[in-house]
Amino acid sequence: MSTRGTDGPPPWVRGSFMDRLPAAQAAELLTLSRTTTFEAGDVLLRQGEPSRHVMLLQPADPAAVACAKVTAGLEGGAETLLSIRVSGDLIGEQAALRDVPRSATVTACTPLRVAVVTADRFLAFLGGHPEAAQHVAAVLADRLDSANRRRLDFAAYSVPIRLARVLVELADLLGRAGDGGTSIGVELSQPELGRLIGAGEDAVGQAVRRLKTEGFVRPHYRGVTVLDLRGLRRFADLAPVTSEPRPRTRRS
Repeated sequence: MSTRGTDGPPPWVRGSFMDRLPAAQAAELLTLSRTTTFEAGDVLLRQGEPSRHVMLLQPADPAAVACAKVTAGLEGGAETLLSIRVSGDLIGEQAALRDVPRSATVTACTPLRVAVVTADRFLAFLGGHPEAAQHVAAVLADRLDSANRRRLDFAAYSVPIRLARVLVELADLLGRAGDGGTSIGVELSQPELGRLIGAGEDAVGQAVRRLKTEGFVRPHYRGVTVLDLRGLRRFADLAPVTSEPRPRTRRS
């Protein structure tokens, strides 16, 4: 882990906290931070720690997408994968806002640059920019909606459909269209996919094989390529969209 200065904002993923902020406010927030780099597999925040700073995710390579996974340990030593965080996402805000220990562990999936802001500076920034505070509230509400949808999926859908819904969600958020299909943009093993949808490894393996047989996906080591996103969306019982993911371009 090392530190270095900020040399300009990277592209933010659509809908992330930094993407929602007006450009001037986003730039101001970055000036309040110090920038630290992490390699894939490094822990950014650890469940139970008393620290209160917040972090803003940026890719180490401005042409790439930053990615981190949020996990929580359960009684008995089991672990659940709660969500994925990407370029422009805010992490650690609950500890800053509520003065409580970290509720989850955040681990880098890709090399990252992370803008670290102390709790005091972050809270002062929100106090001076009510619009930014509203965006924090909107992000938290979106995360609650996502968690509620995931719980409803557990009750309403079989494992193959739950897996299809998560793959569509990742492809919509991070997907990179290329020859032969759409990458979901993040490396996730089958056990990790299972933890994300509340299913065991055997059930996920069977679901992946079914989606492959249907011609929707091509599985590979720690990942999945979507071959037929429209078909996968129909299988997942999701509404169609007007366009498929396009190759990402760097924003200035």
